Amino acid sequence: MTSPPPGAAPHDLITMGRVSVDVYPQQTGVPLEDVESFGKYLGGSPTNVAVAAARYGRRTAVITRTGADPFGRFVHKALKGYGVDDRFVTEVPGLPTPLAFCEIFPPDDFPLYFYRYPKAPDMEIRAGELDLGAIAAARIFWATVTGLSQEPSREATVAALAAHPGTTVLDLDYRPMFWESPDAARVRVREALGHTTVAVGNLDECEVAVGEREPRAAARALLDRGVSVAVVKQGPRGVLAASADGAVEVPPTPVEVVNGLGAGDAFGGALCHGLLSGWDLERIVRFAGAAGAIVASRLACADAMPDAGEVERLLAAPAAPGPDKEVTA
Repeated sequence: MTSPPPGAAPHDLITMGRVSVDVYPQQTGVPLEDVESFGKYLGGSPTNVAVAAARYGRRTAVITRTGADPFGRFVHKALKGYGVDDRFVTEVPGLPTPLAFCEIFPPDDFPLYFYRYPKAPDMEIRAGELDLGAIAAARIFWATVTGLSQEPSREATVAALAAHPGTTVLDLDYRPMFWESPDAARVRVREALGHTTVAVGNLDECEVAVGEREPRAAARALLDRGVSVAVVKQGPRGVLAASADGAVEVPPTPVEVVNGLGAGDAFGGALCHGLLSGWDLERIVRFAGAAGAIVASRLACADAMPDAGEVERLLAAPAAPGPDKEVTA
């Protein structure tokens, strides 16, 4: 993978893992078999996180792989359009760029259908091809549990986490269709947590990672595994974030939900922005929650990522929650 030009500034954030082209229906409340038109968007959780952070002016890059096909070319074009460095995105001949379809049934039902066959190119990221110098120089490195689900991606993910001397974020991002069992995932997640300073996940993902789903118990278990900050997303109850200095709980930000699928990625990009800004934990989580809520109120993921002004305006707006409007990324 290509190194930065001599003298180039280190990245603020490098993410690594899944990429896709999201094919989302332009009709809501309709099953896929009845949808008449679709939109095409950049997707894949760590890819979206890099886009989200770039919206705040951060210098970001993503490490991933695509097919040698038109959708792979679209990924490069889209990343450049969002201001994300694509030098670490390489092709895997013979494997197609993944597609992801969804159905949209607001406020809380968004089935996803992944087309990652016969194997996703992003599972072919290899440790020996990583630019460990660029990874180590980045201010934050972000990886996902999906990247641990197959070789050689697992070895590469752990090697990249281990190479970074500073802030490393592990998105617990457990998706059962990518794993043989939760127990298999737990073993690999615990290995990666040994090289992680910040862990982020919802209650189901925390249960897979550390065997706990009660929020404070899950946060304690993650801290016991060696992370410095544990962020536990609780759906309609908001977000719990904990460190050695204590815990904060932040309520959800009320919005009218359109598509909740990109909210977690917006949360992640905003979380990284807050960490890079040196904010206290409560401010980081409030900002990230609002960013996630904004994306939940829109159709797309990458296309929908807000800038800092949009997030601050939502935070400053009077709260007027409704029974089906409270959203946490």
